[in-house]
This record gives sequence, C-alpha cells and structure tokens, in this order.
Amino acid sequence: MELYGYPLKAKFNQPRPPLPKVLPATNTTVAAGYKNRIPYHPESFSMPWMPNSYYKAAALNPTLSPLTESFPGLPPTKIVPFISERPNGVFTRHTLDDWHRSNMNNYKESETTRHNAERLRADLTRTIKDVYQQAKRTQGESTKNLGERVNDIEYWKSELCIELDAMIRETNSLMDMQKRLERALADTEGPFQVAHKCLLNREKRMGIDLVNDDVEKQLVTEIKIIRSCRERLQQCLDTVNAQIMCNKEARQELEKDLADKQMGHHIDSKCYQLKNTSRGLHFFKGVERIDATVSVPETWARFTDNNIFRSQSARAASAKLRASTESLLMGTADEMWRQFSKVNDAFTSRITETANAKSKIQTHLAKTRQEIFQLETKIQVIQKTIRDKEVQLKVAQTRLDERTRRPNVELCRDAAQLRLVQEVNEINETLRNLHQCLRASEDMLQMLVRSKGVLEHDLVVKNNSLFIDQERCMGMRKSYPSTVQILGYV
Repeated sequence: MELYGYPLKAKFNQPRPPLPKVLPATNTTVAAGYKNRIPYHPESFSMPWMPNSYYKAAALNPTLSPLTESFPGLPPTKIVPFISERPNGVFTRHTLDDWHRSNMNNYKESETTRHNAERLRADLTRTIKDVYQQAKRTQGESTKNLGERVNDIEYWKSELCIELDAMIRETNSLMDMQKRLERALADTEGPFQVAHKCLLNREKRMGIDLVNDDVEKQLVTEIKIIRSCRERLQQCLDTVNAQIMCNKEARQELEKDLADKQMGHHIDSKCYQLKNTSRGLHFFKGVERIDATVSVPETWARFTDNNIFRSQSARAASAKLRASTESLLMGTADEMWRQFSKVNDAFTSRITETANAKSKIQTHLAKTRQEIFQLETKIQVIQKTIRDKEVQLKVAQTRLDERTRRPNVELCRDAAQLRLVQEVNEINETLRNLHQCLRASEDMLQMLVRSKGVLEHDLVVKNNSLFIDQERCMGMRKSYPSTVQILGYV
C-alpha cells in the first residue's frame, strides 16, 4: 500500500485518481518528486490528483487590475463617475470603523484558517503515520505468511526428497531382484533339458535293463519339480514387473510433486524477498479479483501426504515382495538341488548295482567258458574211449567169428567161448553207457553254450546300461548349475 505525498519509483499507467479529502504538502522537494508521475490509489483510479480549488487558489495573482476591467462590457465613457461629497475632492466608500472591522475580521478569519490548517496538518501527520504503520504491519504480516509458506514448502520438499531417494533405492533393489529372477528362470532351462535327455537316453537301454527303476522315477519327479519351480518363478517375475511399474508410477508422482514444490518454493521465496525498494515492481490492475487457486492448505498438504503415503505403501509392498522373492529363490534352489542329489544318488546306486551285476556275469561267464572247455575235453575222452572199446569189440567178435569155423566136435562151448561172449556183452554194455554219457555231455555242452550266449548278451546289455547311465547321463549331470547360479547371483 502506497502513501499520499510519498515519491514512488514505479512507473504508472493508470488514469488520474480522484480528488482526495486532504491537501498534499506543498514542499518543493516533494512536489518535484511528483513530476511526470501519477500516484497509486488502492480504492479508485478516477479521482484527480490535486483538488481544483488548490489549483485555482495557487493560480491567483494578488496584483490589482485596472478599474475598467472591473466593469467588462462597458466603455470608459459610459462609466458614471463617483462624486465626492467631502471637501478637497476626497473620495471614500467606507468609514474607518469599517476598515478596522474588516481588518479584524480578516485577522480572525486568518487565525481560524491557520488553526484549521494546523489541525489538518496534525491530522494529516497522524493519518500518514497510521498509514505507514498499517502498511508496514500489513506488509509484515504478508511477509510472515510468505515465510511460513516457504518453510512449509521446504518441509514437504525435504519429506519428498527423502521418500524419493528411498523409492529410488527400493526400485533399484527390486530391479536387481528382477534380474536375479530372470537369470534363475533361464538357469532352470538347463537342468530341465538335462533331466529330459536323461530320460530319452535311458529309453535306449536294452532287454531286461529297460525297467522302471528308481532312477527313472526320480528323473520324472525332477522334471515335475523343475516345471513347478519355473511356473512359480514366472509368476513371481510377473508380480515383480507389476510392482516395478507401480513403483515407477509412485516415483513419477513424487518427482512431479517435488518439481511443483521447487517451482512454488522459488516463486514464494522471490515474493518473500520483495521489498518496496526492489526492482521490477509493476501495477497489475484487477489481479486481486483473479482467483486461480485450486487448493487450500489442508488439501495442499493432504495431496503431498497422500503421495508420500502411496510411495511408502508401494515401498513396503516392494520390500515384502523382495523378501518373498528371496525366499522363493532359496526354496526353489534348495528343492531343485535336493532332487538333483536324489537323482544322482539313484544313478550312483543303479550304476553300482549294474556294475556288480556285470562283474558277476563276467565271473559266471568265465566259469561257464571253463566248464565248456572241460566238458569238451571230456567229450573228446569219451569219444576216444568209445573208439577204443569198439576196437576191443572188433577183436572179441572176430575171435568168436573165427571160432565158429572150428570143425565138428571142436565146436566146444568151452571157457574161452563163454568168456568171449561175456566180453562182447560187457563191451556192448560199456559202449551203450559211453554213448549215453556222450549224448549227455553234448546236451550239457549245448546248455553251457546257450548259457554262455545268455551271459554274453546280458553282459552287452549291462555294458550298454552302464555306458548310458555313467557316461551319457552322469556326464551331462556334471554340468548342472550350482546353487549360486540357480539363485541368480551370477
């Protein structure tokens, strides 16, 4: 609020204000300060600056004008001259008492006027002082309110900065967890393919070894566990992605609110620092009638508080999600690793069992081969014995045949004849027994040969199973990712 009679530094572009109720000071210094300036009046812009009576009184010239100018419109020849009734031609209109009375009236009027002027000056001084004090008090209250507003903005700015930093850190941590989840999900593809290939390779087993053993059951269980872990990891990854978007939205709201707070803080700080002597001051007509506000202090503070609360809620949900994700990673890694160990133990047990069976087969095969060799040797002995007995039989039968040619009474059933007959019978019986032994030996040899073939085939089967389980399956499972890889730390 500007005061009357105070030299202003701002330029004015408003119409001349109306006539004030008090006369401005006629000090030449102050008057000189009003050259080419139109003072500001907060209530009206149509009143003139100086009263007309002041200008008219100041424009009067106290000099006397000619007598003819007192009677405008009449020529000097038509003016009726005053005729003096006193001697010596003295012309008078008033008496001396009138003159003294007139002077006394003028003195009293002057004193009254001066007294009124003094009272007016005192009133003006008091009014000006009150105006200055009121203006200072009003401006001080406005400045104080602006300072409080600046402090409020600084407080909420600090709260927004703290929450924004916390949200940025939480979002970065959640994004790291997202990368760990993606790596863990990608690392489960290898074990899944290994388990599937192990099942396919074990389908190439032959014969009796193509059984539904504990290894196959554990492999099927491992595939189910890995598929379940992958589904849970994928669901968790989708939840983490949604939470990251929620965190980014809350962060954008904080950044937008913080940017608005910074702009408002800059403007209010500039307004707080403005003084009457500041540069760049201007009149803005009707600006006090424009209400562009969209909030009140309660809704203003509630808006920022809601943004902070929303961000804190998102941070809490993000921290909880990170904890659950960490637990999920640990749980899935432990579950997959335990099943991996079970499968490996089953493979080891099966390989050991197959190796023992192979060793036993090799032992039996060696014994069978040895028995075949000994049996073949015995068969050869039997065959030689049969040949030898057949020679003896030939000798005995030849003797009997020759003795049938004895003449007449010489055909005697003597002891030699009886012994020869007995010898032939004994040799025939022996030959029958030897042929039976030979047939039995040959049958046994065929059984041994067949058993040998079975053992050799079983040995081939066991070798094939050992190659599949030990070389192919266990060779692939040696490249299974470690727990650190499954957890996504690398």
